[in-house]
Amino acid sequence: VQLQASGGGLVQTGGSLKLSCAASGRTFSRYDMGWFRQAPGKEREFVAAISRSGGNTRYTDSVKGRFTISRDNAKNTVYLQMNSLKPEDTAVYYCAAGGTWYLPGSDYDYWGQGTLVTVSS
Repeated sequence: VQLQASGGGLVQTGGSLKLSCAASGRTFSRYDMGWFRQAPGKEREFVAAISRSGGNTRYTDSVKGRFTISRDNAKNTVYLQMNSLKPEDTAVYYCAAGGTWYLPGSDYDYWGQGTLVTVSS
């Protein structure tokens, strides 16, 4: 599976962005999908994950109520809608496939190239 993330950019505090991650291949629906982020000088951290069918999701506490992960298996795409953005959300965001949606620390087999989100104060 090859993953291509897009949708990052510069936004003011309180603004919104929607990230997309397009997957190649015909096996997208077999994978749980996740979004991760890495801020400057920090380790990569789990943000959100979604099950193969899209019926189950999990979020890290700091984004609950602000971010929504979703997927469209017909389009081989997973999304991350980010609302009420804060400066601390500034990071490179990565999509990933092959982990386990309810285990934030699980190993993901495939990673996209990352898209930069910058939230100005």
